[in-house]
Amino acid sequence: MLEEVEHWLEHRSWSAADRPLNRLLAAKRNAGPAGTVSVVLPALDEEATVGPIVETIRRELMSEAVPLVDELVVVDSGSTDRTAEVAAEAGARVVHRDAVLPRLPAEPGKGEVLWRSLLVTGGEIVCFVDADLRAFSSSFVSGIVGPLLTEPDVQLVKAMYDRPLGADEKPPDDSLGPVEQGGRVTELVARPLLNLHWPRLAGFVQPLGGEYAVRRSLLEQLPFPVGYGVELAMLIDALDLAGLDALAQVDVGVRRHRHQDGQALGRMAATIYRTAQARLARGHLVRPVLTQFDRTDAGFTPTVHDVAAEERPPMATIPEYRARHTPHDGRVA
Repeated sequence: MLEEVEHWLEHRSWSAADRPLNRLLAAKRNAGPAGTVSVVLPALDEEATVGPIVETIRRELMSEAVPLVDELVVVDSGSTDRTAEVAAEAGARVVHRDAVLPRLPAEPGKGEVLWRSLLVTGGEIVCFVDADLRAFSSSFVSGIVGPLLTEPDVQLVKAMYDRPLGADEKPPDDSLGPVEQGGRVTELVARPLLNLHWPRLAGFVQPLGGEYAVRRSLLEQLPFPVGYGVELAMLIDALDLAGLDALAQVDVGVRRHRHQDGQALGRMAATIYRTAQARLARGHLVRPVLTQFDRTDAGFTPTVHDVAAEERPPMATIPEYRARHTPHDGRVA
């Protein structure tokens, strides 16, 4: 198993710089309709960051000179701030989650938004980017789309990056020692689970990262947990469906974003565990609630949170999707 992972790391891990834009544009032209690219930003109360991300993608990847991205869609999952207005002003097409597949009441959660986005996008390559990134670089998109344009056997590409924990970090000074990294749920929950139960996925540097690109022919065959477990589920299910050699990762540098507090991380961790457990023993699920504690005047007060347990079926089974797309025949391209 270790040899397989090492081989995968050597042949399926790249840097964004390995594929310059001129090479990607040539590959896109040669690919024809199979090279169409949709970028999706799931967004909830991200008015401070969504605008610069949209502006950067439009300026650097959607110009007449560099037409790498064909459409850019922000899916708003119920923002109470100006996220939708800011995104539209910056040039994105904005769709509200509840307007997509209205016959099916929306569940709260990121996975729900990603699942519904397949109905309102048309690209054969779908690239997901979180809307809370700061100091955003367009290489987050071009880097992970690149292998899907140049490597016919690759189906899913995850971004990998440094993830400094502070909000306004500068490049690390070697004399000061290593910068403390974020990704606490990854290191404490997701990575141990993957190494213990899906060791073939042990080579992924950022298994829970929100930046990844996937062929539509694979996405439409995957179930989507509605909550935070969607990224873990996608890796595991893609491994089962397409095999390890169809998965890849690309180094895009440094990811800066808003970090969650300890209790939010606890809820995320519970969702990740539940998502993994569902795939290990369907029908024998852990109780999907999490009790956390806050100190109040009365002492430690418990609060019980539901752990996202709902999963949406593969999009290829949805009639409204089938009316717009010809779903894949069950074989991964």
